[in-house]
Amino acid sequence: MCRTPWRQYADRVDVLYVLDGYIMLACWIVGIPVGLFAVIDAARARADAFSAADKLTKPAWLGITGGGLAALILFQGPMQLLWLIGLIAVLVYLLDVRPSLIEVQGGRR
Repeated sequence: MCRTPWRQYADRVDVLYVLDGYIMLACWIVGIPVGLFAVIDAARARADAFSAADKLTKPAWLGITGGGLAALILFQGPMQLLWLIGLIAVLVYLLDVRPSLIEVQGGRR
């Protein structure tokens, strides 16, 4: 059976769609424990450290990380945009706020 050149390219694109789905699934699965860690870490930090680091208050970050974790748990499939927003909120805490809190609190706990 002879395959046309355009069909070969279409098969490659189909593989990319499947790969995209697996990458999104892996991000979602890894994001849930990361979100849980962020909520626990925000809860354990001192309240005055947030203001000393010139960040939002502790309740605000607990709400942001908790909402991000809830979005990661509740929204999968057609609601992908919502869990991605939750993952971004959790990552902002971990990559921006947490290092500032560690610095203000005098190093690792």
